[in-house]
Amino acid sequence: MIRILRPVNLFIIAVFQIILRHCLVLPMLRNGGIEPLLTDGQFALLVLATIALAASGNVINDYFDVGTDRINRPDRVVVGVDVNRRTVLLLHVVLTLVGVFCGLYLAFVLRKEVYALLFVVVPAVLWLYSTHFKKQMLVGNLVVSLLTAVTAYLVVSVEFTAIAHGGRAGDLDLPAAHAAWFYTCGFGGFAFLTNLAREIIKDLEDMPGDAQNGCHTLPIDMGVTQSKIIVVMIQTLTIVALWAAYAVSARLAAVPHIEFYLGAALTMPALLTIWLTLRAETQRQFHIASVVSKSTMAMGILLPLYAFLIN
Repeated sequence: MIRILRPVNLFIIAVFQIILRHCLVLPMLRNGGIEPLLTDGQFALLVLATIALAASGNVINDYFDVGTDRINRPDRVVVGVDVNRRTVLLLHVVLTLVGVFCGLYLAFVLRKEVYALLFVVVPAVLWLYSTHFKKQMLVGNLVVSLLTAVTAYLVVSVEFTAIAHGGRAGDLDLPAAHAAWFYTCGFGGFAFLTNLAREIIKDLEDMPGDAQNGCHTLPIDMGVTQSKIIVVMIQTLTIVALWAAYAVSARLAAVPHIEFYLGAALTMPALLTIWLTLRAETQRQFHIASVVSKSTMAMGILLPLYAFLIN
């Protein structure tokens, strides 16, 4: 049951949102004279809603992926083997209800109707991803990557909504608010790119099972070589974007030893991912490239924490 939930991924999502809020958004706002109004309890509801919906997506994805997983990773099949299929569906429903009701309550408290719509639409998107989107070329990859980016966007959006709801909408026009929005969305863009590259690498890893189950993923429809080239392009764009941000952002450049962090913790793993992907031929080799790619995502998530602690 724990394996179905993928607790490590859920932990990363929660840590990502917590670090963004406490190490990036709040310090920027307070340094600019803006006092945040979102309570810790309301933020906790946001994190709970996010990880509950992410967990429900993991569960339903494993439910529909049994046929593919029996080919790609037979030793890790849980649904229908260790856990009854009805139990898995019940778990999905419970997690979905937790995520939706937390999101709806947050929308009610902050008087933000779009949040209510978002937390209702996301479970539907995750269901469609498991049944349809992931079998279509690039569609599933883009959906997952966009949802990953949304986890960053929500942190600053909910914070700003609380400020506006508290009668201080004028504070959102101050430079500190613009900076908090810009940098948070920048990390969302980083999450999108790194996750997209990893999703394509995972498709390369899962080709045998995907092909036998009628999936039309990027490697199956365009070929392995073209898919590897796209991964290289995405990783290269990520590296270029990182150093471009360093070049144009005085705030980022002022962080002590940031050049070392960007080089050793982000650029080197991205380059290693490119090298491993290009030389990979077997499922195990693609899996190693996927793990290294995930480490790049993790180090990117920790960048605001590093900058906060060292300053």
